[in-house]
Amino acid sequence: MVVISGSVRPFGWGRLLSRVSIGLVAALVLVAGVAGGPSSAAASGVSATEGASAGSVADSSLRKLADLSQFRPGNIISDAVFFDDASMSEAEIQSFLESKVASCRSGYTCLKDYVVQTRAIAADAMCAAYPGGGVERASRVIYKVAQACGINPQVILVMLQKEQGLITSTAPSAWAYQAAMGQGCPDTAACDARYYGLFNQVYGGAWQMKRYANPPGTSNYFTWYAPGKTWNVRYHPNSACGSSPVFIENQATANLYYYTPYQPNAAALSAGYGVGDSCSSYGNRNFFSYFTDWFGPTDGSSLRGAPVGFLDSVDSSPGTLRVRGWALDPNSADSIDIHIYVNGVGKQAGADLPRPDLASHYPTLGTAHGFDVTITAPIWGQVDVCVYGINIGAGANRLLGCRAVASYGGSPIGYVDSVTSGAGSVSVRGWTLDPDTADPIDVHVYVGGKGFVARADKSRRDVADSFPLYGDSHGFSTTVSAPSGYQSVCVYGINVRTGGNVLLEPCRNLFVEAATDPGTPPIGAVDSFEVRGDSVFVRGWALDPDTPSPVAVHMYVGSSGAAHRADALRADVGRAYPGYGDRHGFDLQGTLPAGGAQVCIYAINDGQGANTLLGCRFLNPLGSTPPIGNIDSLDVQGNVVTVRGWAIDPDTDAPIGIHAYVAGSGSAHVADSARRDLAAVFPAYGDAHGFVIQRTLPSAGAQVCLYAINDAPGDNSLLGCRFVVPASTSRAPMGSLDGIIVANGKVTVSGWAADPDTSDPIAVHVYVGPSGHVLRADLARPDVASVYPALGALHGFVGSVPVPAGVRSVCVYAIDDTGSSNALLGCRPI
Repeated sequence: MVVISGSVRPFGWGRLLSRVSIGLVAALVLVAGVAGGPSSAAASGVSATEGASAGSVADSSLRKLADLSQFRPGNIISDAVFFDDASMSEAEIQSFLESKVASCRSGYTCLKDYVVQTRAIAADAMCAAYPGGGVERASRVIYKVAQACGINPQVILVMLQKEQGLITSTAPSAWAYQAAMGQGCPDTAACDARYYGLFNQVYGGAWQMKRYANPPGTSNYFTWYAPGKTWNVRYHPNSACGSSPVFIENQATANLYYYTPYQPNAAALSAGYGVGDSCSSYGNRNFFSYFTDWFGPTDGSSLRGAPVGFLDSVDSSPGTLRVRGWALDPNSADSIDIHIYVNGVGKQAGADLPRPDLASHYPTLGTAHGFDVTITAPIWGQVDVCVYGINIGAGANRLLGCRAVASYGGSPIGYVDSVTSGAGSVSVRGWTLDPDTADPIDVHVYVGGKGFVARADKSRRDVADSFPLYGDSHGFSTTVSAPSGYQSVCVYGINVRTGGNVLLEPCRNLFVEAATDPGTPPIGAVDSFEVRGDSVFVRGWALDPDTPSPVAVHMYVGSSGAAHRADALRADVGRAYPGYGDRHGFDLQGTLPAGGAQVCIYAINDGQGANTLLGCRFLNPLGSTPPIGNIDSLDVQGNVVTVRGWAIDPDTDAPIGIHAYVAGSGSAHVADSARRDLAAVFPAYGDAHGFVIQRTLPSAGAQVCLYAINDAPGDNSLLGCRFVVPASTSRAPMGSLDGIIVANGKVTVSGWAADPDTSDPIAVHVYVGPSGHVLRADLARPDVASVYPALGALHGFVGSVPVPAGVRSVCVYAIDDTGSSNALLGCRPI
């Protein structure tokens, strides 16, 4: 599309409304209403198909045949083709419209169904009389106007498409019919309402095309694109885009330039039906492209004496394409051949079936010219079907039409829903169908290289919902025998016509247990024996070749046994034994007697067969390693001592006990607080080895000692001792007298007060002369909290007290929470 003055004008440019064309208005008595027209709710405005590309209403069956490198700006279309009013019958026009739109969107009326009120128009220098009156279909209007004005109806069809997209639109707007051919719609002004309506547009557009030739009885007005001369033709309404000289070879080409006075630039020609650049215009390019793609060469060079005919329909069904229409050679009454190409692959057939409807149009050529050919659908997907009439005399072969249709052919499609194993068997479930047939097809299941045949004929309503042409008999569910062990399972849909067999999804690998337990002994290994104190730790893996499930492992310490499961993650085992999974590891723990013992590990058979001894070793307990640790700090607040530190027993990663003694009085604790610094230094033990212990000191002080307690028999470790005395018993309060206001016999004091020994609010005493009053410093003071975060914010006070006569001062005290030493916050005169 091209932007003009900030607005978007798609496709071809609007029409030049000449002074002479105004005379046509007198002949057009405008129709007020349209019978069978589009819904009144239809949006007005220009259809999007007027753009450079066909957009949402493009001809989906159209495949580009026009070679735009052959576009000749001086000979866009020959006079012989442009003025060939016998190129299509009314029936052929209607069939053509129906072929472009299968069905219309709800609430809209498409051109194939559109009817309009017409009227009789007398003959003039441009057109013969139009025998109108009553309601007529669009196809009849197009045919009758073509006959009256001597214009090729194919030209009218192309104009309706390139201007408003009416041929292929499934939801044409009211505006699209109002300005169907762009007649009376100049580039520089709004459309002239006197030309509104399909009948006025078609008749007026055709009349105008004849008027451009200045026929006898008219003035010699249209001369600036006169044939036989060279004219500068612009590329775009924007003069900055330039122009180039064009030698206009014929009247038909001159007509197109009068109607749309721009030629396509190189960018427009390179874009096909798409968008070029900011200097591109598209009207005459699209006229050439649509005409060529729908009706053949615009110069008529290959059509003289060529076959005529029409591709009525291409219908798809599973496995086939049915192609119907008619074709004849005007040089002979004999039936001719047709060539049908599907995606470029040809098939020959004869057009020799009865078509009585042709008798009235070709009375001397007979009726044996129909064709109804069924061919094999080559693929699953969209295909291009083109039909050519094969010439038998003068002339050349002729394209009768192309359609893009769904093709239901090719290789099978489907899906494997599940593959499961049982004892000596594999079960597969899924669906498959061959696009070439609605009948069920075979499925081949291969297990370990051996194949089995099943039939995909079980009901699958979900498949029928997705592929309604094929019904529901396409499911398969079968169980086949399978050797034991790790097996590859592959499922194929078997082709019946075009295409080939298809692997429905990548082969799956799974373990198949034997139908009868072969009793294969388990395998495995003990990776390590480790002794810590009197504990033994054994690590390793075990699996039974007859099953992918974890097996039991028995651990014996002397004659004492315990059952365990080898189900810990061992990715290395999974890699070494594919099909068995990776859950075959074990990590066992036992307790050794004082004199030591034989430690043995057995892998237990999952069914019949012997167990497997994985390893034995005689092991003695080791002496317990003493704990280690440290006292990081002792803090004294009043008579409370807080001790912080850590402790670890090298024989275990579990937290251990801490005993704290104050003057011989002991208490038990656990070193289990998080200490991330320890985890970094001792990564095998984790971080839960810190402690924080608080004890009360006697007034005279005491020896404080901490011990790390061994987790097993053995020595405990003294972490440290220190004689600690209580700190001074109390600290004085602090605060500030911020303000004093005297008014109405009262004094109002404000400020804050806090005791460093507590975060609780404290009392404030206010003395006015000898009279004392008590306030509470419990109001929020965020500023205090920001300076003393440990004390919090609730330490502000505000209060009013009476002032006795003759008193001249006020004093404020912060009261110690223990009553020891109060603090004077200030005295002020009043």
